Formats: sequence, structure tokens, C-alpha cells
Amino acid sequence: MSDSQKYPNSNPAVDDDEPDEWDKRIFSTGCAVENAKMTDCYFDNKKDWRACKKEMEAFRECWKRQGNVQRTDSKDA
Repeated sequence: MSDSQKYPNSNPAVDDDEPDEWDKRIFSTGCAVENAKMTDCYFDNKKDWRACKKEMEAFRECWKRQGNVQRTDSKDA
């Protein structure tokens, strides 16, 4: 019996190269490379952010340099 017969409502993973909404948002910040390095560090170090201070600082600096602080700043109602 094939997997599709065992699990008729499951959808196999679609392998496409089109960016999804999350990717588009990250790319629009101008810090996609820094974000990828930070995320890779997090998972490579067993989900311990303390090991990724250098990557987090690089992302933070990129975020500021690209003007994202003003773009995402919260406004009081």
C-alpha cells in the first residue's frame, strides 16, 4: 500500500523555488543573509541563542543600517 493510500488527506511536500510570504518579507528587509546565518547558528547550536551573539549582532546592525527600525517601530494608539 502506498503512502497516498494510507494517508489520503496528506499532501506531499511541494518542492518549489518560488519565495513564499515569509521569504519575501525577509528579503525586503535587506538582511536575508544575516537572518539565514543567525537561524543556522541557532539550529546548529541546539537552539541556544547564547551561542549566536555574533550573528545576532550582525543582524541587528544590518537591521539598523537598512532603516528597518523606523519601518517596524511600534506606535502608541
